[in-house]
Amino acid sequence: MKGYQAVAALIIAWFALIGCIQAVTLEVNGGNSTCIKAELSASFSITYNTSSSTRTVQVSLPDSSTVDTGSSSCGTDDSAPWLVAVFGPGHALGLSFSRNGSLYSVTNLTLQYNLSDTSNFPEANSSDVVTVVSDSVGIWATINTTYRCVSPSTFALGGATVTFSDMRLEAYMSGNDLSPTESVCMADQATTSAPPTTAGTTTTAAPAPTPPGTPERGRYFVNNSNGTVCLLAQMGLQLNVSYFSLSQNKTIQELVNLTPNLTTSSGSCEASSASLVLTQERITMLNFTFTLNSTSKKYHLSGITLLANLSDATAPFSASNSSLDYLRSTQGRSYMCIAEQTLAVVPTFSLNTFRLQVQPFEVTTDQFATAEECQMDQDQMLIPIIVGAALAGLVLIVLIAYLIGRKRSHAGYQTI
Repeated sequence: MKGYQAVAALIIAWFALIGCIQAVTLEVNGGNSTCIKAELSASFSITYNTSSSTRTVQVSLPDSSTVDTGSSSCGTDDSAPWLVAVFGPGHALGLSFSRNGSLYSVTNLTLQYNLSDTSNFPEANSSDVVTVVSDSVGIWATINTTYRCVSPSTFALGGATVTFSDMRLEAYMSGNDLSPTESVCMADQATTSAPPTTAGTTTTAAPAPTPPGTPERGRYFVNNSNGTVCLLAQMGLQLNVSYFSLSQNKTIQELVNLTPNLTTSSGSCEASSASLVLTQERITMLNFTFTLNSTSKKYHLSGITLLANLSDATAPFSASNSSLDYLRSTQGRSYMCIAEQTLAVVPTFSLNTFRLQVQPFEVTTDQFATAEECQMDQDQMLIPIIVGAALAGLVLIVLIAYLIGRKRSHAGYQTI
């Protein structure tokens, strides 16, 4: 009898576990169509204070979760699309989205939890509703494709973490069902694993990445709505990223070249802003934003965003800075810099450019307009001129000295 009770208890526990990790389906509708749809499992690790210590609890997103229709929306010209799921007494999970050219991404991940929920937060010394936010998520996909990541992905939000698994997600949908075409996360693309360790064997740390050398120069362009080219760019690009390496168990710095024949370009052109989005095999997305000052007729590179799935990183890498001031030039002209430049974006990411030429405004043909050269190119041109002038001056001084000396030697002789 006790054996039957034990088996029954195991069966009940098994089904309870299945219920905890069951995927939840969430939809945001606009009118009669679906604009955001997610099928996912999520769990939360939350640390909170008690009267005498701190505790960490594990909370799962239950299958009874529903979409908060008041907070969720398909977005407008002035507001971002939001998917907000509510569960339990005052808990919520929110994802906001943005679109850039042919890509969409999760720009904010928000978790709200209510400490007055004694079933999940026993002996909490507060009854506050806490909201934590992360804007470095690294979930992105191509428009009209489904983002898929079956493997667990964990994101830190203040004193909490969110772990997604079995995730299929799409925003800016063109139909009511998830697209059969998928943008697969790097964790799901991994096909190799470390060999098992047996007694008597030793493991060694993976060697540091080999520098990739100078990147190949690619030619990229953006078309406007009528199909004509509105932005031109030619450049070699090298990513300089710092991240925590799983194989080396430490933070490393790595150089990664963008390969032109594996990279597609997209973007947009507006009156005072333009963007160039480079996507390499749905693994790396690099976005350039240019801004034009209509008064001074000057433009500059004002923003760079990088989203990358690095195979040896603990999570997708993301970095963004929208207050840059690089590649300054005049409207109607291109900017050119043959020398290598380093564009600092954030402490963990900088971009190296090689043989760069770009024109984001007033492109009238498929060719670059007159170029304004960077200071480094001007300095490199100035050095040979200075050296040449110095050599010419030295030759002139020697010639003058020779002529003076020759004249004096002739003056020392007398006619017989």
